[in-house]
Amino acid sequence: MTIQNSICFGLYLEGKQIGFARVLSDKLVFAYLMDVFVDEAFQGHGYGKKLMEAVLNDKELKQVERWLLITLDAQKFYKKSGFKNLEHPERIMGLKTR
Repeated sequence: MTIQNSICFGLYLEGKQIGFARVLSDKLVFAYLMDVFVDEAFQGHGYGKKLMEAVLNDKELKQVERWLLITLDAQKFYKKSGFKNLEHPERIMGLKTR
């Protein structure tokens, strides 16, 4: 069900899927970017950059005011697309129910 309620992006090379990203959004105020990947064999060739350009320039998401993502180790990659550390991370809260 999560895929059906997301805006999904596939990255293809010669008919083979090599990447994916999905966004949950109200398409105006907020978007949450998640599940971004490029097949390890194709990393380092600019495909991730192309995928991020497609996501951020998508006509349905072009008006979004605030984007959020969570990453363990790819901060440098996302900063190239304009993402920054939160100004007030202490204001962000979460709730895990399972």
